[in-house]
Amino acid sequence: MQIKKANLSDLPILSPLFFLLFNGDKNTLEQELKKLLCSKNHIFFLLHKENKAIAFALASLRFDYVEGSKTSPVGYLEAIFVKEEFRRKSYASSLLKACQLWALEFASDCESKNLASIKFHKAMGFDITNHLICFIKKLR
Repeated sequence: MQIKKANLSDLPILSPLFFLLFNGDKNTLEQELKKLLCSKNHIFFLLHKENKAIAFALASLRFDYVEGSKTSPVGYLEAIFVKEEFRRKSYASSLLKACQLWALEFASDCESKNLASIKFHKAMGFDITNHLICFIKKLR
């Protein structure tokens, strides 16, 4: 297993993994991915097993208030993905550790119905800081 920081030259390797996690137009997703890879406030880590990219993590530095944080900026886990056939082998926790070396304090979130993500966060030592319900009202 090898973990390395991804850069723009890794776009052809990272794109297929990114597309597996996020649904949407591939051109739009690829443009977003390029933007994130060039950002000073975002970092991608790629995990390779036997010279094959099987997982990635995306972290950011957030300068706005992060629920429960005491510092700024706060490292934030934006996304983590491991190909299905490689799950439950501690690859996600290895990627998370790489992300956490990048910041002084680290935060994350997930949807309340994503029980696998909640279980992962708790196993990785995250504490729940708040439960949030989001609303929207269409006006036109």
